[in-house]
Amino acid sequence: MNSELRQEYLAALGLKTWTLRGKPVAAPEAAVSREVPLPPPTPAQQPASPTLVREAGADWAELRARVAACTRCSLSATRTQTVFGVGNLNADWLIVGEAPGAEEDRKGEPFVGRAGQLLNSMLLAIGLPREQVYIANVLKCRPPGNRDPSPTEAAECLPYLERQIALLKPKIMLVVGRIAAQNLLRTDKTLGSLRQQVHRFGLSEVPLVVTYHPAYLLRTPGDKRKAWEDLKFARAVCSRV
Repeated sequence: MNSELRQEYLAALGLKTWTLRGKPVAAPEAAVSREVPLPPPTPAQQPASPTLVREAGADWAELRARVAACTRCSLSATRTQTVFGVGNLNADWLIVGEAPGAEEDRKGEPFVGRAGQLLNSMLLAIGLPREQVYIANVLKCRPPGNRDPSPTEAAECLPYLERQIALLKPKIMLVVGRIAAQNLLRTDKTLGSLRQQVHRFGLSEVPLVVTYHPAYLLRTPGDKRKAWEDLKFARAVCSRV
């Protein structure tokens, strides 16, 4: 990657650089060259929900059509459109958020606002253009007022994501935000306690790493460095899969 572009992406993450003999160097990257043993995976989570059978056999086109016509919960009455997901269908990385926001609801694509711009910079900082990953949400419809999804809404929508995972076969899932992490891992633990661990998801036990939601980082830029550590951790996990 062009060094000047890399500095821009790191700057977007709020990460400072130092200068060594006139050459800018990203401070956080100093530790990347060392081989750091990863902690063992956490115990396997519960397998994919039994409702996965609802979407069994659907290919990408059929699954998208099912999502677009979905009326399983009350969110179908308030959405502008569904937000299926976007990206490379052969991607190694699956990025999963909580639910669409207002702008995503209008455009039909996840992570397109300011949070999406920061997510793009976060991914580029570890050498992943947005076009090389797949991005989706637990929910395919926007909860009114961007409220947290209800347990029923998440349960009804989860089979769609599970089928996306089965079709994509990613090497790693990067889950951004507490709500998405708690729904996928079926836990009430804090995001802080879930970070820097290799979790497993579904019947295929896809490695799953948790980090902060970009929208949270925009409100709390002091945690961007922690997010950077999570990204490096996820990259190391993926390299070992």
